[in-house]
Amino acid sequence: MRLKFLLRPGWLALTLTVWVFAGACFALLAPWQFDRDTERDAQNSAVTTAVRTDPVPVDGLLDRPNTDFEWRRVTLTGRYLPEAQAVARLRTVQGEAAFEVLTPFELAGGPVVLVDRGYVRPVNGIRVPELKPTPTGEVTLVAWTRAGESDDRDAFTEDGHRQVYAINPAVVGRAAGLDVRPGYFQLTEDQPGVEGALPLPKLDAGPFFSYALQWIAFGAMALGGWLYFTVREVRPGGALHEGPRVRRKSVAEMLAEDEAAPAR
Repeated sequence: MRLKFLLRPGWLALTLTVWVFAGACFALLAPWQFDRDTERDAQNSAVTTAVRTDPVPVDGLLDRPNTDFEWRRVTLTGRYLPEAQAVARLRTVQGEAAFEVLTPFELAGGPVVLVDRGYVRPVNGIRVPELKPTPTGEVTLVAWTRAGESDDRDAFTEDGHRQVYAINPAVVGRAAGLDVRPGYFQLTEDQPGVEGALPLPKLDAGPFFSYALQWIAFGAMALGGWLYFTVREVRPGGALHEGPRVRRKSVAEMLAEDEAAPAR
């Protein structure tokens, strides 16, 4: 039977590779890009709404996670705790290396939260520059609500500054011996204690939807190619068809036949 070629190890390996690749395109890669497109739409909508809305007191939102109202503008009243400050390393702002300055902030009559005071550029590409001192006493801030990052690596001290790998309030609080509320607050421009105010994310759709369609196309092309070659091999004359084979003569055999042939 011509279908025996389907059981050959080489064909089985090819079939497995094609179907695994197509399955990854349809079940993993395309949905991942669709999810990123949905997240970007939600972020754009949240930022657009927040810019057009006046800031609200943070007190009414403290019992909810920051992920529920990310990019909402809020006001915070309290005092900085500079002795617990840390800088987030390995950051990029507007395409250039940066540190972000993270300072715990004790709300008046409330918990301790983490405030991102903005970014500074490294000295000689690696060192933390001199930071602005934080205001003393009670101040009122306007900030964007942000969800914390998940990297849980411990803080360390280098060049006289406590440094962390991510903006994780639990890590900053653990290093300073404080109970810091999850999530953080990113200062807007011209606020007390701000360094370089971080820019808002770009409000564009991004390439994620087109990437998802490309992964779907790649998966369909892989299956289509596999089906085409399978049908071609099933038909008579396929490269793997086990029909009678014609042995090709070697060059030596053809020369010997020419010598034995009678002269014309």
